[in-house]
Amino acid sequence: MTRHRLLRASRAVCIAFAMAATIATGSAAAIAADSAVILQYHRFGEDSYPSTSVTIDQFEAHIEHLSSGGYTVLPIPEILAALDAGRPLPDRAIGITVDDATRSTFVEAWPRLEEAGFPFTVFVSTDPVDQGHAGIMSWDELRSLIAAGVTIGNHSAAHGKMWQGDDATNRDDLARARQRLQEELGVDAALFAYPYGEWNNALRSLVTEFGFTAAFGQHSGVVAAHTDRLNLPRFALNQNYGAADRFRLIADTLPLGARDVTPAEQIMADNPPTVGFTIEPPLPNRNSLACFASGGVTATIEHQESGRVQLSFDQPFPPGRARVNCTAPAEEKRWRWFGLQFVAP
Repeated sequence: MTRHRLLRASRAVCIAFAMAATIATGSAAAIAADSAVILQYHRFGEDSYPSTSVTIDQFEAHIEHLSSGGYTVLPIPEILAALDAGRPLPDRAIGITVDDATRSTFVEAWPRLEEAGFPFTVFVSTDPVDQGHAGIMSWDELRSLIAAGVTIGNHSAAHGKMWQGDDATNRDDLARARQRLQEELGVDAALFAYPYGEWNNALRSLVTEFGFTAAFGQHSGVVAAHTDRLNLPRFALNQNYGAADRFRLIADTLPLGARDVTPAEQIMADNPPTVGFTIEPPLPNRNSLACFASGGVTATIEHQESGRVQLSFDQPFPPGRARVNCTAPAEEKRWRWFGLQFVAP
């Protein structure tokens, strides 16, 4: 039996014990039983790209923390299958994703993740691989990852702003990416990651039509049983947001339990938008809920008796991606977290 298979067998035993402990413990662990924190990386040790790269020291600190005890790193398909089936996850379940199939993933991240026994998913944009772009993995290198048990996801063909494209262009892109992944890797990827985390309802419908079981954005938050499977959150990590203290905070994060989120369209029809969501029990203390917006915009919270929360903003968001994050303290010095991404055209 290979080291990778031994680690998988050992992890299965650990999961069984962890789930039993989760069911028997307090409310924070009970909330965590149907949730997982998903991490998002792009590059490793590529200092020319600080907005999408973590330093090697940061990445090694992340692995050391996850290896320190109390965390269970699981393959993304296993996390989603457990949530779909209503099976409890261990407290502090973690999933690891890497976008763009950068070569530093192959050279720097994979050996370290393999040594730690941590499974991960790579979302591949196929055109850059076909074109032999510098800094992007080759098909042979991707085949090496698959042989080691790494999950491959679809990240489109061209990695463009797909919400700006028409239906025919996006259909061609998704079909081309699917075909190339099948031809080169023998993979019919069930997971999709929106380029830049951006989507509109037309693209979302197309993703559904193509049969993807889940799609990931780039907004912060925790994946839970109730989370929209076609807009799953991930905590993005880079040099500015990869420090050890922030990593510890997000690795311990719990879901806020936000449902019935409005507006349903990510591309802003009105700027600023009026954001609403309902928090499922246990409800946080009203005074403890805090919401923050990017771009220097201030959020105001209105609590309604039904548990509904409405957010208004004091000014329009600047053009481009905009983020809104809401947090509330939980037991054991942990935080409940819910985030949204919008696009201001």
